[in-house]
Amino acid sequence: GFLTLLEHGGKLRDAALRYNIPLEKWLDLSTGINPNGWLPENISTDAWNRLPEANDHLIEAAKKYYGCESLLAVAGSQAAIQALPSLFSPQRNVGILNPTYAEHAHAWGKNGHNITPLTPEDIEQKVDELDVLVIVNPNNPTGEIFSAQTLFSWHQKLVAKNGYLIVDEAFMDCTPEHSILQNIPLKNLIVLRSVGKFFGLAGIRVGFVAAQQNILNKLNETLGPWTISGPSRECAQQALNDKKWQTKNREYLNSASKRLASLLSENQLKPDGSTNLFSWVITPFANELHEQLARAGIFTRLFSAPSSLRFGLPADEKQWQQLTSALENVMVRATS
Repeated sequence: GFLTLLEHGGKLRDAALRYNIPLEKWLDLSTGINPNGWLPENISTDAWNRLPEANDHLIEAAKKYYGCESLLAVAGSQAAIQALPSLFSPQRNVGILNPTYAEHAHAWGKNGHNITPLTPEDIEQKVDELDVLVIVNPNNPTGEIFSAQTLFSWHQKLVAKNGYLIVDEAFMDCTPEHSILQNIPLKNLIVLRSVGKFFGLAGIRVGFVAAQQNILNKLNETLGPWTISGPSRECAQQALNDKKWQTKNREYLNSASKRLASLLSENQLKPDGSTNLFSWVITPFANELHEQLARAGIFTRLFSAPSSLRFGLPADEKQWQQLTSALENVMVRATS
């Protein structure tokens, strides 16, 4: 079965009530969002007062940043995940990587498609039976990266019978060399991107879909006008244009993620997978650890199948120390 949990990371208010710890005392590691995200310096009055205009410079900034000409801006890649399945006639055979981000299976299932959960090893055998293959790359939570070569060999098999490959690259910004965006427009290839993770701008709800123009037109029609607010559009545009920040943050996230992986390893929690924004640990003690850490005011993301925890990055030295001392105390209790 699929990773159960349509719950998302970041439900901190619920945790604060449940564990009776005030909101400001928490260290929230439950999401894969850059804890030191990009911040806008100024948003124009027009962005607040006027209806959003599609011909502002957001798409130009995105084309430059992604190196791709065929893009549609959407209200976070979640909007596309929910709408894409409705563009296909029902009862398609949809293969979805498993374990992975649960919203994909949820959206295709809700739209009356037949879903087959596939481990990376299964895909090669099953790809010929599919109308649609959905891959998250790098995968969340396993951190696995599929090479462009692998993806294109699956794409070829799918296209041969008019099937589609959909690749969700929400966590790709730290490793742009693995992106397949630059190959679009390509027949029946759809790639999703998000500014929520690397830029730390999850709150503005901005993402992009790259595909052939006819798919983008259909999607645009389904989503309707003004799907992204003016201030969000302006904020995303500024972030996508800020090369200096991007370079600095790729370096920062690279070293922070290494530090997280070694801290976990030192506490008998060697990660089974990582990206530059999170570490994922499979352990039979996931439940107990999640609970003990929560009591110490540290919120992680718990998965039940397989029993595992995902840790995001602390934001500053104080938070690193908080995690370090909590892990030392918790490991003793959970495994004894």
